[in-house]
Amino acid sequence: MKLSLIIPCYNEQDNIMPFFEETVKAFQNMPKAVRSLEMIFVNDGSNDMTSRNLKDLYNSYSSVVTVVEFSRNFGKEAAMLAGLRHATGDFITIIDADLQQRPEIVVKMVEHLLQNEDCDMVAAYQEERIEGKLMSFMKNTFYKFINAASEIDFFRGASDFRTFRKNVAEAILSMPEYYRFSKGIFSWIGFNTHFMPYIAEERFSGTTKFSFFKSLKYALEGIIAFTTLPLKLATGVGIFTFALSILYMLIVIIQKLFFGVDVPGYATIVVLILFLGGLQLLLTGVAGEYLARTYIQGKNRPLYIEKQVLKPKSTELNEGNINE
Repeated sequence: MKLSLIIPCYNEQDNIMPFFEETVKAFQNMPKAVRSLEMIFVNDGSNDMTSRNLKDLYNSYSSVVTVVEFSRNFGKEAAMLAGLRHATGDFITIIDADLQQRPEIVVKMVEHLLQNEDCDMVAAYQEERIEGKLMSFMKNTFYKFINAASEIDFFRGASDFRTFRKNVAEAILSMPEYYRFSKGIFSWIGFNTHFMPYIAEERFSGTTKFSFFKSLKYALEGIIAFTTLPLKLATGVGIFTFALSILYMLIVIIQKLFFGVDVPGYATIVVLILFLGGLQLLLTGVAGEYLARTYIQGKNRPLYIEKQVLKPKSTELNEGNINE
């Protein structure tokens, strides 16, 4: 059997070689059934020395290393997709290059798949995360909302760090959407999944690329990609507002005809116009988000552009290749 590691890289110049060395060490403890390894590094438009370091690594270990260079930064989702398209292994792992996700965990994932033939995928998740209260609250709210609104279940905390069989990769590649939300895609395709807890280590070098606002944007992408509830809510709000306006109109008429109360004037009109105008713009914006994605999808643009691909010169991993 062959194991493919997909490693998205964005400004990871100081992590490339340490990751490779730690992975080689971990591979020595891999079950004997896994006889070969390939590492697919996808350089997602890095603006540091990542590209040069990857080429140096390829020149030294061209038997096990594939390097995919993007023409610019297209995002991690595109990098993972590119890695899947180049992967040739029976088992495929998606793992970050910063060594927060240890290669030793991959060994455990592979062992579980080998010992459980009915299991198709092993997904890692952090039981305890060191993060602020606001971030924790936002994530809890996201999972509660998405699970209530979507037809599929999202396992809280499950990450892209996972190992799966080739048939799972084929199912993912069969989904052509432009706006990709991997957490949703992994849930939507189904397959028997085992969730394995792990402890994330400190980054070997560099800083995280995922800020609070990027996390928020990613969550919104997931909501729009895997539920139409916002559109249904927009319809519901519209019906509710229309009903209130009819009720208010009847109240005004009754006050005028039967009680002689003057119809509220300037202030009421201004408030109602601002409220209804803002509500209309908000609901139009929700519909526009879905329409914009349909428009972009209809263009059929590629999710990424490969500037260069350095393919391995051999498909087997042996002691000579690693220590040359």
